[in-house]
Amino acid sequence: MKTVDDLLAEGVQDRYVLLRADFNVPLDGFTITDDGRIQAALPTITKLVGAGAKLVIAAHLGRPKDGEPGGRDRKMTLTPVAGRLGQLLDQRVMLADDVVGPSARKHAEDLEPGGIEMLANVRCDPRETGSAAEREQLAAELAGLVPGQDSSRASAFVSDGFGVVHREQASVVDVARELPAYAGDLVARETEVLRRLVGDPARPYVVILGGSKVSDKLGVLSNLLPKVDKLLVGGAMCFTFLAAQGHDVGGSKLESDHVDTCKELLTTYADTLVLPTDVVVASEFSADAQTRTVPVSEMADAGRGDWLGLDVGPETVRLFGSHLTDAATVFWNGPMGVFEMAPFAAGTTGVAEAVADSDAFSVIGGGDSASAIRAAGLDEGRFGHISTGGGASLEFLEGHVLPGIAVLEEGS
Repeated sequence: MKTVDDLLAEGVQDRYVLLRADFNVPLDGFTITDDGRIQAALPTITKLVGAGAKLVIAAHLGRPKDGEPGGRDRKMTLTPVAGRLGQLLDQRVMLADDVVGPSARKHAEDLEPGGIEMLANVRCDPRETGSAAEREQLAAELAGLVPGQDSSRASAFVSDGFGVVHREQASVVDVARELPAYAGDLVARETEVLRRLVGDPARPYVVILGGSKVSDKLGVLSNLLPKVDKLLVGGAMCFTFLAAQGHDVGGSKLESDHVDTCKELLTTYADTLVLPTDVVVASEFSADAQTRTVPVSEMADAGRGDWLGLDVGPETVRLFGSHLTDAATVFWNGPMGVFEMAPFAAGTTGVAEAVADSDAFSVIGGGDSASAIRAAGLDEGRFGHISTGGGASLEFLEGHVLPGIAVLEEGS
């Protein structure tokens, strides 16, 4: 697929470029708590504005309901994102009041070379996720915001939101058929790294999976287990596996309809799957709850038997670390516990430190895993690659075709 460097070689001075970014950042009220996704887009953005492009950015935040106004809802507005991007670039980022309406068109017309406009939350237009015809219509209107001067100075589309390339959406897929399309640095790098994992990774190859639901990870479990040397299971999803081993997990999160599937996986991949040996249990889902660290065989004896597991214990961190010591390739997706609450963050932080200490080529699979690393204050340079798209990276490793990548390859 063509990359932003190919576009730069063609020249972008005074040329419109539409960029799809993933700025779906976590917020506490109106404050960004982790700007990692904004930081990850900077290399592509600085290349384009530095070369004199007139840059129009499409992005989303949250999941607006159908019919919500074009990004003016306080919970869904990109105002804090535009503000933070402007700070990082030390330049003004104009934010439109709508997606493709009068405000978006006026700001686009006013752009000078090297200037930036950010559209309102693109998901506030229901056509973004609508029928094929609706998506095509929105894509045509998005393309209309970035007029080309002539055939040699046509406008262009740069896809740099890896966190959305697994979505069949207007600003991800359809617009790439309306304009000459290129992969931004982030999308190109993410694709390169994940292809390395599914190709012929250096061994031992160790995967760490956490998160809340086994059901969310069955696809990647089934696809990776035959290919990896060890697969370490943490997070709330481990309790369904522990129940499959015969443990009473008390009040811990349990997907009872997947226990039999976990039993089958444990039987088939007994030498590959590694489960926690101890857990941190609590009287309730609260940072102020009473807590205990117990072996997995004693979960039901904690409290009244209804205490719930909210983190892996220190023995498990050491066990997981022992499998990482000699690893050559590591992929990690999903926290080991409720890391947002201080009493249940040690498992995730401990595993993160073990990954960082490893000499392996390590890939952090985006989402909460990436946020946990930053929350722990770990140097991101100690990891091989930190993905910005948890769902997209998992679907890639499951063997799915990602529509936002496939459409870029169509034009190559």
